[in-house]
Amino acid sequence: MSQSLTDRYDNRIAGVLSCYDRVVITGTIPVICYAEGMTRFLKFKGIRIFDYTQFAQGLRDRVRTAAASLAAEAGITIEHVAKSHVRKEDIVADVLEQRGDHPGLVHIISAMESCDSYRPWHDKATGKTLVRPDSGKCLHYYFYFMDAEFGLIYLRVPTWCPFRLQFYCTCPWALVPRDGHNWLAGKLAAEGIGYNMADNAFTRIDDWERAGELADSLSADQLHTTLDRYAAQCCPVTEVFGPSYHWSLMQVEYATDLAFRSLATLGPLYQQLIRQTVLNVKAEQVATFLGRRITPQLAQEIGSQFATRIEGTCVKHRFGKASIKMYDKFGIVLRIETTTNDVSFFKHHRKVEHRDGSPTRALAPVKKNIYSLSDLREIMRGCNRRFLAHLSALDDFSDGVRALGRLTKPRAVDGKTVKGINFFAPGDKALLHALQDPKAIIAGIRRADLLPGLGCFHQPAYRGNCADFWTLA
Repeated sequence: MSQSLTDRYDNRIAGVLSCYDRVVITGTIPVICYAEGMTRFLKFKGIRIFDYTQFAQGLRDRVRTAAASLAAEAGITIEHVAKSHVRKEDIVADVLEQRGDHPGLVHIISAMESCDSYRPWHDKATGKTLVRPDSGKCLHYYFYFMDAEFGLIYLRVPTWCPFRLQFYCTCPWALVPRDGHNWLAGKLAAEGIGYNMADNAFTRIDDWERAGELADSLSADQLHTTLDRYAAQCCPVTEVFGPSYHWSLMQVEYATDLAFRSLATLGPLYQQLIRQTVLNVKAEQVATFLGRRITPQLAQEIGSQFATRIEGTCVKHRFGKASIKMYDKFGIVLRIETTTNDVSFFKHHRKVEHRDGSPTRALAPVKKNIYSLSDLREIMRGCNRRFLAHLSALDDFSDGVRALGRLTKPRAVDGKTVKGINFFAPGDKALLHALQDPKAIIAGIRRADLLPGLGCFHQPAYRGNCADFWTLA
């Protein structure tokens, strides 16, 4: 059995960390999040279906009033972004540089974006009047808060029914909202554990084991409480519809980082791994990485993609709405990352309630609510672990590449610069052939014995190269 990468490079790896890299959460009001539910609600409240637009406009004004009130209390101005290429994160980063990281409302940004909606409809065939699903554009507010626990968070609030929210959380130690790694940075700082970060990757942590424990401590209960609090503050419509928001996982990324101590170690290794992974990974292996099997009934696309960007290279294997990829961060962190846009892609053994009310324990898709985060952590960590096992089984020529580099580059020895070996230079090539003479192996090697084997290269200049060679060796 091949030795794992973490064991093979144990003394050259600073640490290994697995952590949620991106979690996007959506909030829906169960009563009205679908057209039939909205139709029932309107009829229950005695509101005519074709008066739906006037009803929705009243709720829109309520959200706008709440946004204006929050902005006035914080002494800020709502900033409207009309161009799609303008990055909201950059705007907030500039605000934070001037404001600082104390708790409270940081900024409010508005933008016209697409949204789900309903429209009244009379079905002549059945004689029923109802609302049907529709889509359009409405004003959205991005509320950025500095939360005492989760750091920098934002809540995206549309001003039109059915008010589907989007939530994202980070931490106060990173000025730009990024992902779960920055939430962890806040936890490390709170415990006084030193660390260094490059973008959203940890290159140094004084206590890697404790960092892993903190990464696993993300509480769904605490997250739920935070979500409800900000939803009530920024989108005060639940008092009209009754129940609170239901929070679902929209997109989840889970990363395993191998932080190397130097660029010289990861560089040659990564080049070997990326090349062999692109050539060797087949569809069956992609399915295995993600805990699935290929069956005759498969209707999902499986494939691989190799991309070169300014930051470096990345290989990505996808299976339906899930994928696993590998890339390097700043040449010092090897990241393996599993991503899904539908958490029900993964299956695990859990309690299943049937239509007749009888519960059984069976293999079933992961539920989409936020309380599946703990189960997803183990499932997606297993995906990364299987991919890492695949990488460990690949041929590793990086040690030879590094050894070749040491031989071919000049270096200083005892105050003198020693020339490296050029394997394509005639003199150096003749010297290497002379070293392979069996007589030298039997009787030992002396420089005087090697010189006759150099032939026409038996010149003073090459004699000097012999001395350099012994120094390098």
